[in-house]
Amino acid sequence: MDNTITTTAKNRYSDSELLEFKEIIEHKLLSARQEFADLQEQIKGSHNEPEDKSAGHESGSGTLEKEYINQLASRQSQYIHHLENALIRIKNKTYGICRVTGNLIAKDRLKAVPHTTLSIEAKRGQK
Repeated sequence: MDNTITTTAKNRYSDSELLEFKEIIEHKLLSARQEFADLQEQIKGSHNEPEDKSAGHESGSGTLEKEYINQLASRQSQYIHHLENALIRIKNKTYGICRVTGNLIAKDRLKAVPHTTLSIEAKRGQK
């Protein structure tokens, strides 16, 4: 009788764990979409305001603010896209697998950065 113990490495998160991550992502996605909508409203509002030509150098600060808000909106749009992709990976049951090492990404990392596709080891290797 063979008494050797075979252990298999976990190659994906369980359905209940994926559901937990899905809830985290959906909550973050809802917040991100609201923030994006708020930024879009700010952009629309700034386009409707007449420029005060007599303000001189102050109009330059208004332009900088518009550019800053546009950058924030762009970053928020990318974040939403990454969160949506994470939901697709959950559906495909590939969520939480490092795209470089093929190992599971630590739960703590996924809770902090739920859209990540890299483990800490892979991320450190990028530098």
